[in-house]
Amino acid sequence: MPSSVIRFFRYAPETRELKVTFVSGRLYVYEDVPAEVAAAFREARSKGTYFNREVRDRYVYRDITEEHAS
Repeated sequence: MPSSVIRFFRYAPETRELKVTFVSGRLYVYEDVPAEVAAAFREARSKGTYFNREVRDRYVYRDITEEHAS
């Protein structure tokens, strides 16, 4: 999953949470993301483009970077 913006992501279907780690080190959790959106994100050729078009600014999110900094 090479991306110049997104380092890693994980989807939890039971909570519908999408956790995205950016190359900057920032970690965000996007809430109530449908499974089909997460699946399309996984399959997208350009993760950054898909994220910007289909996830960013569409779902409530929290910055959990500090929680995982230890």
